[in-house]
Amino acid sequence: MRADESKKLNVLLLIADDLNCDVGCYGVSNISTPNIDRLAKRGLRFENAYCQYPWCCPSRSSFMTGRRPNVTQVLANPTPDDPMGHYFRLTLPKTITLPQLFKKNGYFSARVGKIYHYGVPADIGTSSLDDYWSWDQVVNPRGRDREEQDKIFTLEPGQFGGTLSWLADSEGEDNDHSDGIGASEAIKFLEKFKKENRPFFLGMGFYRPHTPYVSPKHYFDLYPTNSIKLPQLSDDDKSRNPAVAYASFHEVQDRMTDELRKEAIQGYHASTSFMDAQVGRVVDALDRLGLSDNTIIVFMSDHGYHLADHGLWQKQSLFNRGTRVPFIIATPHSSVAGKVATGEIELVDLYPTIASLCGLKAPPYLDGTDLSPMLKDPTLRLKKAAFSQLTRANGDEGYSVRSGKWRFTEWRNKKGLDLGKQLFDEELDPDERNNLAKEMGYKNKCDELASLIVPIRNQKPPLVSSKKSQVKSGE
Repeated sequence: MRADESKKLNVLLLIADDLNCDVGCYGVSNISTPNIDRLAKRGLRFENAYCQYPWCCPSRSSFMTGRRPNVTQVLANPTPDDPMGHYFRLTLPKTITLPQLFKKNGYFSARVGKIYHYGVPADIGTSSLDDYWSWDQVVNPRGRDREEQDKIFTLEPGQFGGTLSWLADSEGEDNDHSDGIGASEAIKFLEKFKKENRPFFLGMGFYRPHTPYVSPKHYFDLYPTNSIKLPQLSDDDKSRNPAVAYASFHEVQDRMTDELRKEAIQGYHASTSFMDAQVGRVVDALDRLGLSDNTIIVFMSDHGYHLADHGLWQKQSLFNRGTRVPFIIATPHSSVAGKVATGEIELVDLYPTIASLCGLKAPPYLDGTDLSPMLKDPTLRLKKAAFSQLTRANGDEGYSVRSGKWRFTEWRNKKGLDLGKQLFDEELDPDERNNLAKEMGYKNKCDELASLIVPIRNQKPPLVSSKKSQVKSGE
């Protein structure tokens, strides 16, 4: 290793799957996440961080390339009939991903678990829709949560990932599950990097709390169902107005009893606490090995998640609950440790920020903002707004903007006809129960926020002459 490489900052990127902001450091005190909370105390927590697309493959394709969804053209998850149909290199064959940038600059780039898209649980143990050019080495853990699916309760027999399903595993231990195995593999990488004294970019992608909500039973015991309170629904929630905003609902979920709803919420929180414990194992190893002094730690999720709020479950909505994510950056010897930044940020900002912190020259085409000034002064507001979008299977489109205390969403069909608008005052109405867009006095505010959406909606991908022929380049 060259002498100057010893001064390089390493990166440990920790990504949870389907984690909303139900964690202790985000003010939800009844959820046990001591390790994520510890990270917040040693770094900067971003209060208002938003994904660009509330669905796994589109979101991950966006923040790993630093491009918005209308540029990547990844607007859905892969299907069994078209497993490569939502791969960003079909549109951006020569893009340089975040880990690829580090790889090109002398870092060892490694992945454990889910960083790009995985079908969970079916693809656990495979590389699924990974990006070959991003990594020097990958590990695909597979544990009893994948091997013993016949034990899992599910609302729809034979389905586990796209429907609500859960299991309190009374026999397995943490290290028997995919995320426990993954944490052990990440620790092996850290030990290797320490021994070889080489700079690294390590992506550790957890599968939980994504369905099926499977974890050792003692995590379920933290959340007795008789202590779980179901959310109250607004009149709009009950009538599902505008209809397109609620189109992610499933009839089988509507038929659940309150007891089943509580069991599902219990399973989600149990899986969150289990995942948190694995975060702690990896960070503890980083500290034990003396790597913390020159390693940036990022903890984040790919999108938000519903747990019966608004009468919805899981993802694919543009409510605050579906798009807001936990996001923490802990730099070595941080001067802002334990502080909170309230300015809006986006996951697309991850790429330029990490590149900047490590002194790497990022590609000029990135769509995000370098947040590194906020790591010196958290009071800065570097962005006017944060944007999220969603396209329904029938072509209906929604675009949402969070700016200051306001959240505005507009829906159109594929012909551009208005399907409904929503405006919420997030300070006075954080549960989004009162849609102010229906009131005449807020028309100017709706128009103002709608104007911010226009350039995002109008973004297009660069022209590519032959997508399939060029995807092989990756460089």
